[in-house]
Amino acid sequence: MSTRRRLATQVDSALLDELRTLARDEGRQIQALVDEAIAALLEQRRQGTARPHVMAAYQRSHTRFAALYEKLAK
Repeated sequence: MSTRRRLATQVDSALLDELRTLARDEGRQIQALVDEAIAALLEQRRQGTARPHVMAAYQRSHTRFAALYEKLAK
């Protein structure tokens, strides 16, 4: 069994309100949701999945410069 350690941090009040509502609606503790969110973030970063805003910028660039990218690839 893993040990637990205390973490003190601050969070945006609107996010905290949403987190409390979600915990209440799901009948779960906030700590369980925080653990789940941290685990998901770490897994996403380990897999090298690009963040949505990075992918959006890539798509805009690809749309705008597709012809140039094709020429460079040749």
